[in-house]
Amino acid sequence: MKRTARLLDSIGRGGQPQARRTSPSGVSVFSGIQPTGVPHLGNYLGALRQWVGIQDNSPKSARLTFCIVDLHAITQPQEVEQLRKRKMELLATLLAIGLDPRRCTIFEQSRVPAHSELMWILSCFAPMGRLNRMTQWKSKLGVSSDQDALGERPATAGLKLGLFSYPVLQAADILIHKATHVPVGEDQAQHLELTREVASSFNKAFGKDILKLPITLLCTTPSAYATPAKRIMSLKDPTQKMSKSAADPASCILLTDSPREIHDKLRRAVTDSVTGPPTYDVQKRPGVSNLIEILAHIRRQQDFDNVARDVSDLSLKAFKDLVADTISEHLEPIRDEYEKIIAESNREVLRFVASEGGRKARESAEETLAEVKEAVGI
Repeated sequence: MKRTARLLDSIGRGGQPQARRTSPSGVSVFSGIQPTGVPHLGNYLGALRQWVGIQDNSPKSARLTFCIVDLHAITQPQEVEQLRKRKMELLATLLAIGLDPRRCTIFEQSRVPAHSELMWILSCFAPMGRLNRMTQWKSKLGVSSDQDALGERPATAGLKLGLFSYPVLQAADILIHKATHVPVGEDQAQHLELTREVASSFNKAFGKDILKLPITLLCTTPSAYATPAKRIMSLKDPTQKMSKSAADPASCILLTDSPREIHDKLRRAVTDSVTGPPTYDVQKRPGVSNLIEILAHIRRQQDFDNVARDVSDLSLKAFKDLVADTISEHLEPIRDEYEKIIAESNREVLRFVASEGGRKARESAEETLAEVKEAVGI
């Protein structure tokens, strides 16, 4: 609560949060997240907590840029007012988990036109065959990995250009800020490969190293920033990733869920009928194993078997209660911060943070775009 109060007081007195900038040869970290409202526990353990760790552990000279990718969001149908509401909720959550706009740049993608402009330029260097092999559009349409976007097949009838070219915009997001490091999950590593490929093709075409080739920071790799979570699974179907789009809202835990909601969801979490204590076996006991992994990640432990041994004296009911208590205690300060930040009286502060983030991101992006345009001749 004190951290948010200091931030709000600073802005209220007219102070403008400033993110430190670094030289082009320094460390520059970029990552983005889609605006689906308040993130769930899987988003937090898989990526967002690492963002905070990067902020808190990076050199002060590092430039840190975190983007709410609302242009990516509209590759799927969106209700206008819901999208605006979800962007504000996400921004409030990013502040609540500990991201500080005085240390990093937090902005909405649509506030920086250079992203879209660079995307068009890069699309002139992105091979169609490579885009056809990308998994993003296939997973969104629910088609097989060998599906051909260019074929006359009913399965791809709903494919739009925006979804198909999604990876090129993602490349522009990264390259426009000259990111040297990009934290992503394993499912996005393919997109970073394309980003480097497109950047390399551009540099080679004009004989200049204008665009930096970023290094992938897999969020599943142990680091000083956070105990990584490869995948947090659904509480109702432990064979599927946790998602807010699931039909049953009890399948995921939101960062703002109350202790009562968390306990209720954990009590209803799918486990199994195996007698005896909790054990870690992803193949035979996926539900129990998922809860063991969640407990381990929150405790910042990496050995799931050790965690299972720690709870071997508990019944399944007592184990679920322990997991619920641990989650609730960990999320309590985040929930309190969020409620303060999202309050109607602080909405102007949120708008100010979004505006300032956009301004700083535009400054960063326009520098790169000017170099790109000069090279291209436009």
